[in-house]
This record gives sequence, C-alpha cells and structure tokens, in this order.
Amino acid sequence: MKTLQLESFSYAYPGSQHAALDRVDLDLDGGLVALAGDSGSGKSTLLRVCNGLVPHFHGGTVRGSARVLGMDVLHLQTRRLARDVALLFQDSEAQSVYATVERDVAFGLENLGVPRNEMHLRVQDALAHTSITALRGRAVSTLSGGERQRLALAGLLAMQPRLLVLDEPLAQLDQGGAASLMKTLASVNRRGTAVLLAEHRLEHVLPVATGLITISEGRLANGADHRSRETLDHEPRATSKRLQDAPAEWELRRVSAGFGGTPVVHDVNLAGGPEVVALSGPNGSGKTTLLRTLAGLLPPLAGTVRRPAGRVAYLPQNPTALLHRPTVRAELEWTLRRDTPARRARAVDAMLDLFALCDVAGRYPRDLSGGQRQRAALAAVLVGAPALALLDEPTRGMDAPARRSLIAAIRGLRDAGSAVLLATHDRELAQAVADRVITIDRGVAREQPAMVRA
Repeated sequence: MKTLQLESFSYAYPGSQHAALDRVDLDLDGGLVALAGDSGSGKSTLLRVCNGLVPHFHGGTVRGSARVLGMDVLHLQTRRLARDVALLFQDSEAQSVYATVERDVAFGLENLGVPRNEMHLRVQDALAHTSITALRGRAVSTLSGGERQRLALAGLLAMQPRLLVLDEPLAQLDQGGAASLMKTLASVNRRGTAVLLAEHRLEHVLPVATGLITISEGRLANGADHRSRETLDHEPRATSKRLQDAPAEWELRRVSAGFGGTPVVHDVNLAGGPEVVALSGPNGSGKTTLLRTLAGLLPPLAGTVRRPAGRVAYLPQNPTALLHRPTVRAELEWTLRRDTPARRARAVDAMLDLFALCDVAGRYPRDLSGGQRQRAALAAVLVGAPALALLDEPTRGMDAPARRSLIAAIRGLRDAGSAVLLATHDRELAQAVADRVITIDRGVAREQPAMVRA
C-alpha cells in the first residue's frame, strides 16, 4: 500500500491568491523521506495534507486528489486519519496537554483507549527512544525547547503510527540530540513505520534518508542543490570590535536560577558590553534559564542581575508567542510605537527588507510558515537597535538566505553599540558572529578560549 499519492494536487489557503501547493504529483512508498525547500515553499502544507488538516481544518480551495495509506484524504475525517498518521508540528510546544512528562506522553494512548498495562509499556518505550526517561516526572513547563521537542515526539511514537510526519524535528536539538533522533527515526522506519520529515538541517538527515523531495513555490523541483549548511552559509568571520576595557552593560553576579526553588544554573558570574556573546551547551543545560533571568522574566534564586538602561529585546524559542498584531508590519511598528512616524517608517522598512519580509508585510503573522514567523519575530524584536538583545535559538527553522540576514542583523547591532547574547546549537552562527562563547553544562558556565578570527 502506498504511503502518499498526490495527483495534480493544488491547494490555496482561504483568502489567498496564490497556491500553497501547485499541481503536485507525488508517489511515495514507505521509507524515510526528507522534504527540503526554502521557508514558505509549501513544506508544512504538504505535511498537513497527510493527516487531513489541509483541507479539513484550514479550509481553502482544493483541486486534484490525495490518498494517504490508501485512504482518500478529501473524503475522510481527520479523526480517522489520526489513528494511522502522527504529525509533529513546528511549534512542538503547542502539542503538550498535561502538566507532567509521563502523563503527556500517555495522552494520545488514553484517547485511543489503549489498556493500562500496554499503555505503561508503550510510554516507557517512547521515553527511552527519545532519551527523556530521566524527565518522566518533570513538569512540562520546566523543560527546555529541545526537551519539549523530544517530549512531543515521544507522544507520537507511543501511538505507533503507520506514518510519522515531522515538521522541522531537529530545529531545537543540539548536535548530539539531532544525531540521536535520526538514529531513532531510522530504527522506527526499519520496524515498519514510514517517515516523512521537512528539515533544513539536511547534513543530519541525508545520511539515513531513503529519499529526498525538494519543493519550491508550491511545486516539486528537480536538480536542486542540497549542499550542507556549512557550504551554503559560508560567511567571512566577524572581526571583534569589543574593547577589553569597555564597561559592562549587563551582568550576572553569583546568580543561581531555576524553577520551583530548584536551581538549573549555579553561581554564574558573567558580564558583557557592546559585543556578541554566544551560549552553547546541550539541551536542558540552562541556556534558556539564563536568558530568561537576564530578561527579567525569571527572578534569580540567588545573586544579582544588572541590565542596561535602554530597551531589552527577548526572542523566545517559540516565536509565535510574540506575534499578536494584525500584520507583520504592525508588529514592527508596535515595537517602535514611541518613535516619530518618519523615524519609525524608515526603521521598519529597513528591517523588513533585511529579513526579506516585504512581500508578507501585510499578512497576519500567525498564517505564515514557521521560518517566516521566525524572521518576523526577529525583525519585531531587533528593529530600532535595542540596548540588549537576547536571542534563544534564533536560527530555528531558517533557510540559508534567512541565516545570512540574521548574521548581518547581529553584526549591525553590535557595530552600532548594542549588546547581543544568544543561545544556540548552531556552531556556524556562533563562529560567524560571536566575540565570546560561554558553555553551559550541568548548570555551570565556563568561558571558552578566544575564537581565532580570519
């Protein structure tokens, strides 16, 4: 039985004049298949066809036919498709239902009426396959973005779907976590589950994938370039402009921080000026906790925090949490609402252009693709040169052109006198922009040796 069959399939979202998918013909038969393409190319839309969210949930206009596992998508309810097709969304945070990890993994099984003994075994197996057994009793609200990504996947694996569909599953994982996840997916595939995943980090996917599909502007493309991110994103390394005797603009002095009185990071002493500081470390090490503490969103358990007098901008791992205005342009204008109209217009236009958002400036931000939402959120927090920019996994879901825009934006902020602190698993980004690298591991912060600049 074929995994996915599309014949002359076209789809447009409600109110859109452009087809998100345009006359797509596709015939997949099992395997572990990667879906590549730039942000906004139609990857997420194609994945949502697999479980019927397109068109049944989103509405819109459909032409052609679509069959998944032999079932007619257009004439079958999504709850029936959900028994066999599991979808991991780009915003994995939105897939958590219960407050604790183990209970959340069991949620789907409860809905399917799986017997308690079998449910217990499936949950154990899913936790082990995603390497989060040690987190089984943790509150979901205390997990890092990468840990939440694994939690969402564990919930899907526990349901033992026939087709597993994943949208940017590696976006928030560290290098070890990404490699481990691909091994897990290869194992799941060998056990008989077909896997279809959209991903920008192809260097992790291609060694285990059995097939590759490229999509561009809603159409399947042939002969596309699938070089690794290292090649695509080659940039001249930044030259540090940091003055060693410049006064610190932000400081963490003997700071311990965490949740519920339990510290995640301990006795941290860090400070920075008009420079770029990158935080590295495995998922759950405390990078996000430090950023939230410096942003003032999480009070320290001990120690003191000092911030600059100007605006502090914070980009969370889930960019959708920032986007509430009716258009992308309105998001940026809201950030600069206290500026003069002329100054605001110039700054907004420049930032929209830098992040290639002019064509979607009038769109509702939450209707955009994941990569476009990431760019919109970055533009909204960085416009107007904040005194301190705190960026949590800023390259999440980004294609190569967007990454180059981000590098230019970060360098521009630093050169204009802003302080930038970013948490990232993206080694190439850190190499391109960071003046200093701080490693967070098991709650302890250590500064790495000075980076060698070209």
